[in-house]
Amino acid sequence: MPHIDFTLPHWAYWVGLIVFPLIAMVMARRPRPEVSSYSPVLAYFILITGGMMGLHRFYLRNLWGLVYVPLLVFVLIANANEREARSAYSDALNVVRVAERTLERERPRLESARQEIERLKAEIGELEEGSFALRSAQRKLERAEERLKTGQERIAQAEADLAAALPAEEAAAERRAFWNSAARYTFYLILALMAVDAVLIPGLVRRANASIDREAEAAENAAIRAAVEAQEAVESRRADHEFAENWIDKLSLYAGEFVSYWAVIAVFVYYFEVISRYLFNSPTSWAHESMYLMFGMQYLIAGAYAMLTEAHVRVDVFYAPLSRPKKAWADLFTSIFFFIFAGTLLVTSYTFAMDAIAVPSGNAVISDWARGEIGFGEMLSQLSLEQWTDPNIRWGEISFNEWEIPLWPMKWVMVIGALLLILQGISKLAKDIRAIREGA
Repeated sequence: MPHIDFTLPHWAYWVGLIVFPLIAMVMARRPRPEVSSYSPVLAYFILITGGMMGLHRFYLRNLWGLVYVPLLVFVLIANANEREARSAYSDALNVVRVAERTLERERPRLESARQEIERLKAEIGELEEGSFALRSAQRKLERAEERLKTGQERIAQAEADLAAALPAEEAAAERRAFWNSAARYTFYLILALMAVDAVLIPGLVRRANASIDREAEAAENAAIRAAVEAQEAVESRRADHEFAENWIDKLSLYAGEFVSYWAVIAVFVYYFEVISRYLFNSPTSWAHESMYLMFGMQYLIAGAYAMLTEAHVRVDVFYAPLSRPKKAWADLFTSIFFFIFAGTLLVTSYTFAMDAIAVPSGNAVISDWARGEIGFGEMLSQLSLEQWTDPNIRWGEISFNEWEIPLWPMKWVMVIGALLLILQGISKLAKDIRAIREGA
C-alpha cells in the first residue's frame, strides 16, 4: 500500500481553528430551502473524503455504492495480515541478527580458548608436581575449559536459532509482500472506480434530483420543523440567544458558538487518522496531540458560554424551587467564591503564558521582551514578517513530541478564557443585583 507521509503544518492548524468556525457560523445562518436537493459540490466532497466506502453513491441514493464495501473490507483485512507478517518478519529478523552477532563474537573467543587450553596443558606438563604454579595453571585450565564449553553451547544455540529463523524470515517476507501487493492493487481498483464516478457524478446528481417528490419533501420538512418546535416548547428551555442581554453576553455567546465548531474539525482529523493508520499503515504523529490541545482550549473558552446559558452543574434540588430574587441572593453569595476562582485562574494563566514565551529556547524578539531583556517599544519596533515565517525562530515553549507545536498560544488561550469568564461573572452579578432591586 502507498504510504501517507503528511504532517500538518503549524500555520495550517491555527488557520483551520480560526477560519473554519467563521465559515461554519456563516453557513449556519443561511436560510434553508423548503425542499432540499442533491448538490454536486457536496457529492464531490463526499467522493474525496469517503469515496473509498462508496458514500458518494449512498448520498445520491445509488446502491452501486455497495461495490466499494467488500473492496475496502478486503484492503483492511490485507493490511491487517500485512502488519502481522511485518511483525513476524521483524521478530525473525531480530533473532537472525542476534544469532549472527553471537556467532561473530563467540567464534573468535572459542578459538582463543582452545589455544589457551593447549598452551596451559603444555605448561602443566613442565611444572613441578604440587607446586603453586601448577595449581594456578590448573585453575586457569579449568576456567578456559569452562569458557570453551560455554562458547560451544552459545554457538550451538545461535546456529539452531539461525536455522529456525532464516526460513521464518523468508516466509514472513513473502507473506508481507503478498498481502501488500493485494492491498495495493485492490486500492488501485477502488481509485479507478472513484475516477469513473467522478465523471458520472453530474448525471447521478440530476437523476437523484429528478426522483425527489418535492411536495412530499416539503410536507415532511414542515412536519419535522413542527415536531422540533413542539418538543422545544415541552422542554421549556430558552434558546441560547434569549440569554444574551448585553454586549458581554453576546461576546460569550459568539465565543461559545465559535469553539463549538471545533468538534467538527475533530471528526475530520480523527477520520484522517483512522484512514491513514488502518488503510495506508501510516499513523500520524500530530492528530492526537492537535486534538487534545484543541479540546483543552475549547473547554477554557466555552466556560463563559456555559455560565451564560446556565449549563454548569449545580444542586437544583435546593436552587430550582427558589424564587427569582432568592436565586439572585444565592448567586450573589456564591459569586464571592466564583470571583476568587476566576481571578486566581487569570493571574496564574497570565504567569504561565509569560513563562511560556520567556523560555530560554525562545529566540524571537517577543521572547526577549518576556525575559525582560528589551523594552516593549523596542520589541514592537523589531517585529517583522521574518519573526513569523522563519522556521529557525521560536517564540517560546514548544511540545516535546515529534510534532513540536508551540504551546504558548494555548497558555494565552487560558488567559482569554479567564477574561471571558470574569466578564460573564460581572454580567451575571449585574443581573442578580437588578433582580434583587426589582424583587421579581
